[in-house]
Amino acid sequence: MAKIQNWKPEDPTFWQEQGSALAWRTCAITTFSLIFSFATWFVMSAVVVRMPAIGFKFTTTELFWLAAMPGLASGILRLIHSNFIPVLGTRPVISISTIIKVIPMVWLGYAIQDLNTPYMTFLMIAFLCGMGGGDFSSFMPSTSIFFPKRLQGTAMGIQAGIGNFGVSVVQFVAPWIIGFAALGASVGGPQVFTKGDAIKGALTVTKAEGKVTDVGVKPEYAAAVEVVRGEDGQIKDVVFKETDTVKAIKADVEKDANGVITQVNTTKGVALEVKRNPDGAITDVSLKNVVKKGMWLQNAAFIWVPFLVLAFILSALFLKSLQLPTRGFMGQFEILSSRNRARTHTWNCTITYICSFGSFSGFSAAFPMLIKTLYGGFDGAPDPLAYAYLGPLIGGLVRMLTGGFFDKIGGSKGMQWTTLGQILGVVYLVMSGSLTPTSVAQFDGFLWGMLWIFLMSGINNAATFRQYPIVFAYSPAKGAQMLGWTGAWAAFGPFVWNALIGTSLDKTGTVTAFFVGAAVFYAYSLVVNWWYYTRKGAERFDYGNAGGTWWDALSEPEKDKMRRIDLKQA
Repeated sequence: MAKIQNWKPEDPTFWQEQGSALAWRTCAITTFSLIFSFATWFVMSAVVVRMPAIGFKFTTTELFWLAAMPGLASGILRLIHSNFIPVLGTRPVISISTIIKVIPMVWLGYAIQDLNTPYMTFLMIAFLCGMGGGDFSSFMPSTSIFFPKRLQGTAMGIQAGIGNFGVSVVQFVAPWIIGFAALGASVGGPQVFTKGDAIKGALTVTKAEGKVTDVGVKPEYAAAVEVVRGEDGQIKDVVFKETDTVKAIKADVEKDANGVITQVNTTKGVALEVKRNPDGAITDVSLKNVVKKGMWLQNAAFIWVPFLVLAFILSALFLKSLQLPTRGFMGQFEILSSRNRARTHTWNCTITYICSFGSFSGFSAAFPMLIKTLYGGFDGAPDPLAYAYLGPLIGGLVRMLTGGFFDKIGGSKGMQWTTLGQILGVVYLVMSGSLTPTSVAQFDGFLWGMLWIFLMSGINNAATFRQYPIVFAYSPAKGAQMLGWTGAWAAFGPFVWNALIGTSLDKTGTVTAFFVGAAVFYAYSLVVNWWYYTRKGAERFDYGNAGGTWWDALSEPEKDKMRRIDLKQA
């Protein structure tokens, strides 16, 4: 279908008679599709925390990398997607990018049912899940070009805010949908899920230099736990023996003629967990009450397939494309040219967007594994998926609600205050000891600190949607492309956050180093935003519809000159 040739959203008459209806229809459909793009992007973050419990023997670092890989893909794909809309148009880009995400969801759904699936296969699937984040750089520009400048903050805030609910939805729905055969036997049977909690006081473990030197056993468990020592008196092993009163945990499963599990009956029992270092020395021993039950982890992937198909149909039938001034794919890189100081402001916006959306997406992907890693070893440990959805939910909600507010006061002011808020949140987590807990009682402080960062980064992100089109006010096409370009770099957030958190754990044993580094980066972003966009007399200030912008302050001849320079006509 031919593109719409004459689109004039700044014309009040055109907007009222024709533009408004199509613009808001476009926003509604693309936002609906964006929800499930984000769901597919973050599905691995919900799945990885359950993989060890159904039998996958991946290390903590490997699990962090599985959660990180969609971020690597999304960042690369966003750099590509940021060029699509001005050249190809809204309808084909959104339609195709929506339906193609069915591939990783179906692949993951079947791969997770086989404990022999190689780690590299999961890495490939995780990379393809990143398509759900990659097309964000097409969704945002595809909608922004339909709206006048005065409503872009509102429209973008609504789209990004509601769309980002996909992160919360996948982390909220996953614990429920994997608990029963919601999709029937046609998509596979259950896996055996194992959950254990240490029996308080059952064992008294004494250590020296990180190694277990003695194990005291409570009388009622004495017959069930045997401590084996060598001739030198050192503990060589700790063995569990079932007794009449202390029963070992066993899986109770039913299989079909092909040996495939069709049902898992819930069983309870006791298990002994012995941890060893690479040299074979025992580093910890615990006796646990264990429950084995059925889990349909494949449902966490398959559930999104029908929604993706529906979003594809709506996009193909009802979206339209606009004809925009463009010089082809290579012309899209002119945001890195020196004309009108585009290069400087492109990288400034990239830095501040990584600070906002990069933080939101990075912590959204890392949050479940952070909870599991920092607090999963304590008695009564919190279930990561019972809390992980709260952060993305808060961030997405405030992004949706505050977009219109920044149209009034300006994006740069909002970015300044919320970036400072992010710094304070990180400082609290580091100083409170929540990142190096000694008991599960510190979890509440950790949770509130993280939710504060989600709140601030969500509001910060809403402010950027107002700010960036204003920075490039002389070229609506460049303003739209800037939303795609900055989104591309920020989409590396899940990859960078998870990779660096995993590295921090490997090198230092804690995540503190990562959070300190994040605070330093936030401070740098704060300075950039203040100098170029917020302070009195800033080069491209934005004080909102009431206070005016740098573009409003220019005369018509000055505006025309910038437009000619942009088009190489000066």
